[in-house]
Formats: sequence, structure tokens, C-alpha cells
Amino acid sequence: MDWPTVILIAGAWLLWALVAHALMNNPRRDAVYGLGLVVVRAYARLMHRLEIRGTQNIPSIGNSASLVVMVNHTAGVDPVLVQAACPFEVRWMMAKDMMLPALNGWWKWLEVIPVERAADGVAGSDPTAAREALRHLQAGGIVGVFPEGGIERPPRTLRPFMPGVGLLVKRARARVLPIIIEGTPLGESAWDSLLKRSHSRLTILPVVEPPAGKRGAEDLTRDLFDLYARSTGWPTRRP
Repeated sequence: MDWPTVILIAGAWLLWALVAHALMNNPRRDAVYGLGLVVVRAYARLMHRLEIRGTQNIPSIGNSASLVVMVNHTAGVDPVLVQAACPFEVRWMMAKDMMLPALNGWWKWLEVIPVERAADGVAGSDPTAAREALRHLQAGGIVGVFPEGGIERPPRTLRPFMPGVGLLVKRARARVLPIIIEGTPLGESAWDSLLKRSHSRLTILPVVEPPAGKRGAEDLTRDLFDLYARSTGWPTRRP
């Protein structure tokens, strides 16, 4: 075997090893999931020119994470952009009526937790979804929640946080990673934002440690709401 052939084979093997490592270096240790992450991160960078601030606040995740990723809600693209910034897999809670039946296999593969909306159209009053999220957190998992229960309108106006948010954090004794998202594209529906270009930004705030003592769930919800209000300076729609 001549030297050019040896070099070509060695180069091909090295390239394959690098690609395999990149695809398997993901929370699931699964090549398909790894490829999906590569696509999601490229989409976030190219389509939305995603800017991420505060990456030093992203916690290292061990075998027992028990973390609530909390994000204000601006558009349907929000969970995609947040997942693009996170080195760990986030299991999202999502309004059931937003989960297109044609994508049922996709939602199941992503292990999305469906949430039934209340009569007022706000997600978050579904005890079945809350129990599933709590089980996942108590097992050391990571759950993503949109505490406003719906999309902010007008933009950069905080909606009231759902009371169940504080209860979930309290019962799971979970840390909270607060993330502020802004700059996502507007559209007539939540799905429109997936097809429009933008210059979106994530601001990752320091982790909020698990609640201590007998502090009530309502107090925790109010504390988290106040944290977002102070950090953004946006007008608020309080209960």
C-alpha cells in the first residue's frame, strides 16, 4: 500500500471518528439526537442570529440535576432557541392544543409533557401534567416551563406567572435557571416564528437555589415574577 493511500485512509478514519464523537456527545448519547442538536444549533445561529448572554450561569449537571429551566414566553420558537443554548436535554411542558397531531411521534420522542389549558386559555392548571413534571424532577431530571402560561402580547410585557410554578419548584426542591428571551419574530400564530428570521437574544440569569424553610408556593411564584420584572425592566401585567 503506497503512502498516499495510507494517508487517505487515516484521514477518512479520523474524520469519521470526529463526526461520530460530535454526534454521540449529547445528553442521550444517541447519534440521531446528536444530529438533531447540530441542526437546531445551526438553525438558531443562521436563522435567528441567536445571541446568548450569561453562559457562565449555566450550571454543570451531574447525575441528579433536578433543575427547572424557566423562560418568559415570546413565540413558538422559544424552546428551540433555549435548547440550542443548553448542554443538557430539557423536557418541556407544552400546551396540548399547540401539539399538532401530525407530529405526535415527534412529541413522544422529545418526551414533551402535554398541558391542558384552563377555560381562560392559560396553560398550567393541569394536575396530570404537574405530577409528571414533578416525577421527572424528583428523579433528577430537567423540566422547561413558561411561567406566564401563554405568549406575551404586546412584546416585552410580562404576564402574571401561574401559581403552580412556585408549587412545582417547592415540592421538587429544585434549582431554577431563569432565562429571559427577546427579539423573536412576531407572527399571527406561534408557529410563524419558526419560519421568520430574527436577531433573538437569551439572557441567562444566575441559578436560584431550592427554597429553604417554610416559604409558601405563592411567595416563590411572586419572588420569581419579581426577579423577571427587575431584570428586564419591562412593564408587567400583575394578577
